[in-house]
Amino acid sequence: MDSKKKILALINPISGNDSKQYIPELLSNKLDNNLFDIDIRFTQRANHASLLSKEAAEKGYYGVIAVGGDGTVNEVASVLRDTDTALAIVPNGSGNGLARHLGIPMNIEKAIEIINENHIDDLDYCTANDYPFFCTCGVGFDAQVSASFAKSGKRGPLNYFKSTITEYLHYRSQSYKITTAEGVITQKAFIIACGNASQYGNNAYIAPQATMHDGKIDVTVILPITPLDTAILGLLLFSKHIDQDTNIISFRTPSLTIDREKEGIMHLDGETVMMPAKIEINCHQAGLKAFTPVKPPEKRTIFQSLESGFWDFIDSIRSELNI
Repeated sequence: MDSKKKILALINPISGNDSKQYIPELLSNKLDNNLFDIDIRFTQRANHASLLSKEAAEKGYYGVIAVGGDGTVNEVASVLRDTDTALAIVPNGSGNGLARHLGIPMNIEKAIEIINENHIDDLDYCTANDYPFFCTCGVGFDAQVSASFAKSGKRGPLNYFKSTITEYLHYRSQSYKITTAEGVITQKAFIIACGNASQYGNNAYIAPQATMHDGKIDVTVILPITPLDTAILGLLLFSKHIDQDTNIISFRTPSLTIDREKEGIMHLDGETVMMPAKIEINCHQAGLKAFTPVKPPEKRTIFQSLESGFWDFIDSIRSELNI
């Protein structure tokens, strides 16, 4: 009787900027064939990863490997939550926020080594009006940037930077009411970010103290800011110290409700969706099984975090420009 564990690899061919044609052979050669029996598929359209992941979970697959960016990871994880099938991540997108939070290497071969360790962890996930997210969600400026980036039809850090500048020039902060079990905050805000994990991606830590094991959401409210504040905020964002900024309100809660003046967009793991004026956000503790490193990621100093973020950005630019 074959005792190998069935695992499905789903490769998003349009994530990131490079060709994915070499990845099936790499997976076949590097994944532990004594432990795993692997099926490999390329996704062909939006939500295809969801459909294939659902089929795998229903058939009792041990795991599903999401090969792509945060959008691909969200698609797969959304189906695997509250099942016995574990999520594995081989990061190959632009931001790779969840992989970075978990300490999964950006190098594909090293990410496969994490799967071979076969260490399964039970992680929290969150929902916003029943839409699942695993890294961050938000309303305000970051949601507008995500929408602008998606409309551009182009990926990569350069285009994301262009979208950020374009939106910043005409964006105006909005008024919100945030309700938790501890009380109510009524405040005009530039961004309200809710972190299940610690970062947006590319080592931009919007909720630097967030953990996926406490059953709580790390909420970061950025108050209206000036251009000078924005520069300082950027440094703190990449040095994991944004929660120390005087323009920030931060707290931790298992659930919250955001009320705004009217319906509008919200981002979930970087993908935008339309939401009503009232948004209910909840954390679901230990609801997602995932392959994670046996050894947790090492803590970095401010300078190490800034250096890592800088070189990751440079590598992304090089990849985008094919240099």
